[in-house]
Amino acid sequence: MLTRAAGRRALAVAAAVVPALGLAPAAAAAGAARPAPPAPLTVRTETGQTAGRPGVLAVPGSARDRAAGLARRTGAGRAAIWRPSARAASRAGQARAAALAQLAEIGVPAAWGVSRGQGVTVAVLDTGTDPGTPDLAGSVTAGPDYTLGVNPARYRPPHWHGTYIASLIAGHGSGPGRDAGVLGVAPDATVLSVRVVLDDQEPGFPVYSANQRYKNALARGIRYAVRNGAQVINMSLGAATGTGPLRQAIGMAISHGVVVIASAGNDAQRSGGFTPYSYPAAYPGVIGVAAVGADGRPASFSDRNSSVVLSAPGVGVVGASPGGGYALASGTSPAAAFVSGAAALIKSRYPGLGPALVRQALVSSAARRPPGGYRPGTGFGEVDARAALAAAGRLAARGGGGGAGLGAGERFGPGRPGPVQVVHRDAARIAGAERVAAAGAAGFLIAVAVLGVLGGRRLRERRRKAIDVTSLSS
Repeated sequence: MLTRAAGRRALAVAAAVVPALGLAPAAAAAGAARPAPPAPLTVRTETGQTAGRPGVLAVPGSARDRAAGLARRTGAGRAAIWRPSARAASRAGQARAAALAQLAEIGVPAAWGVSRGQGVTVAVLDTGTDPGTPDLAGSVTAGPDYTLGVNPARYRPPHWHGTYIASLIAGHGSGPGRDAGVLGVAPDATVLSVRVVLDDQEPGFPVYSANQRYKNALARGIRYAVRNGAQVINMSLGAATGTGPLRQAIGMAISHGVVVIASAGNDAQRSGGFTPYSYPAAYPGVIGVAAVGADGRPASFSDRNSSVVLSAPGVGVVGASPGGGYALASGTSPAAAFVSGAAALIKSRYPGLGPALVRQALVSSAARRPPGGYRPGTGFGEVDARAALAAAGRLAARGGGGGAGLGAGERFGPGRPGPVQVVHRDAARIAGAERVAAAGAAGFLIAVAVLGVLGGRRLRERRRKAIDVTSLSS
């Protein structure tokens, strides 16, 4: 079992070996020297503001990299991908070491003795998930594609972003005994993949961005997930404005006991200071998630506003990519996936807890709580899966299985209340108070009457003077 300290050491080792595999880990330190960026390759994710729909995150890469479907580049919010090759087994082993390290940062291995997410369905509303990815094989149920018609008829979407996110939630590893590859927070959970957005390199992206036909794809995806048994919904995406159908769909999900989680966005560097809201993260009831580095500090790109409820690792996060490869990326997308995985652990062990109590368990148990208890950059702190399960257990033991409120034997105040105190009615005092009140009211009415008389006299005097002046002038 990895401790947080051991996890940090393992991450340092992973950062050292990844470049040797042809990867460039996301930069974790501000001010690090970086070469001039080449032309961008964009991947559909939670940032950007395109026609009011989930936007894009630039992933720089050279023309050669773009042609090969790769993106190698340091920098917050950017991705590095490597594909299966003759060294696939070695790379899967390296991915396992890095995955365990990042999970240890949020107490996941310690939580697996209580829950691994069995019996829970997490809906991943994204670019679609590759069900053939070894680290997710057998764990993905494909839902509808609400982007149908946007690409050419024979085009096969890459499902890059959705596969990566799903692996962080429910990856179970690969290889003999599944002892290599990526492990997600809830490796025994099931992913319901619903395609509602596009990876940016898809040819139909300009059509998707402009065509009103796809405006409510996300809202439709939420409703489908609720109707088909999802207990947790992950949305690692966002837009500058919300819509009525989206707000209503989220309300429907929460009213049906579904925990809804979304990424806060990656626009902090462009905005400076307070970041405009991103939707759906800013809707009431949604758990908005920011990204932090290994030191617990807000990532330079992570949005900062009051929609942020929690934070999670989001710098240099290793996940699976389609076809059996692995990716190293940064953003609030992976941070949201980690929190969704923690919510799945809670729902598996305590299925009766409603969204408000799952949120309470996650918030009350957060690690690295900021001074004063809350900061827009990190919310109430960094998610801690083990502590969240313990907090959920306490809530369930107090009768929280109904979804909200306290149990029948619980009280809001400390200790047991004493006997009800009887206050005797003093008729004389009450009568005296009534006389005082009546006198006060009479005095008020008399004052109003006097003011009325005085006002009437003054008005008549002014009228007489006006008549006198008129007669004199005539």
